[in-house]
Amino acid sequence: MWLNFDLFPDSASTLSGRVDQLYFFVMGVTAFFSLLIAGLIVTFFLRYRRRHGNLFGSAIHGSIPLEITWSVIPLGISLFIFVWGAQVFFALSRPPADATEFFAVGKQWMWKFQHPEGHREINELHVPIGLPIKLTMTSEDVIHSFFVPAFRVKADVLPGRYTTVWFEATRPGRYHLFCAEYCGAEHSLMGGWVVVMEPNEYEIWLAGAGTGQTLTASGEEIFTQRACNTCHRLETQARGPSLNGIFGRRVALKDGRMVLADESYLRESILNPAAKVVAGYDPVMPTFQGQLSEEEVLSLLHYLKSLAPAAGDSALPAGARPARTMRDRGAS
Repeated sequence: MWLNFDLFPDSASTLSGRVDQLYFFVMGVTAFFSLLIAGLIVTFFLRYRRRHGNLFGSAIHGSIPLEITWSVIPLGISLFIFVWGAQVFFALSRPPADATEFFAVGKQWMWKFQHPEGHREINELHVPIGLPIKLTMTSEDVIHSFFVPAFRVKADVLPGRYTTVWFEATRPGRYHLFCAEYCGAEHSLMGGWVVVMEPNEYEIWLAGAGTGQTLTASGEEIFTQRACNTCHRLETQARGPSLNGIFGRRVALKDGRMVLADESYLRESILNPAAKVVAGYDPVMPTFQGQLSEEEVLSLLHYLKSLAPAAGDSALPAGARPARTMRDRGAS
């Protein structure tokens, strides 16, 4: 009966051990003080109970040292847990600079994944062991939540916004993927698997998986088909701003604001270009809302990230360098 009962999920990522250490520490502190307080209650109940009907308790005056002691000790423990938890949180929320970027789209009731090499999967994601994976996610309909217990990663997936998680798998195997946000009648069926493979096995799988265009090539094709290149040119008289090296830069808007050109800004500029008009340009760009799928928008974003700054630019904007794939790593 108990052979297949696992009290805790597998630990299969570089950060899962740190999450578990913090969890068990908090549980240990909680258990210690719960037992201590319960024990003191029982002890005082028995020791100071009324033994005769005519007994009355004497007045007890407070003790300043005692008050300070039981205030300072919990405060110190709470601050220690806060600092430790903040360190784990920052480690979970900040992907390494060399992480390979994958994409995920949640839809009732499935997960659609895109590899940077161009391969697409549904409800199953193959990744190599030992490679940091940054997963950029959005939803086509309602709020979902990407949760892989073995990696200790979880993040809400929202329509109209991008959220990210990252992980680096340390053990080959198949690990269950869940949607942890109720998303409709068949929410319980919205799951899948993350398949962790040795690097050579992953390359063999990728070669036999019928890989098509890379995300960058697919985005460039959409960019040309939609005639985006007719307005977004390097010439000063172009109708739209140049997009070379745009990702990661601060952009001046017509209303005087400055915004960071991240994934959310670029997505909004594609689907609702009138929301934030660049300084020096008129709001003449048409909207592509309803004309592009989320997968096509993601391909466009990946292409825009790959555009190097134009000649004469003094510095490469933060984040403008495209993520390296397994094949790029092998070449280097």
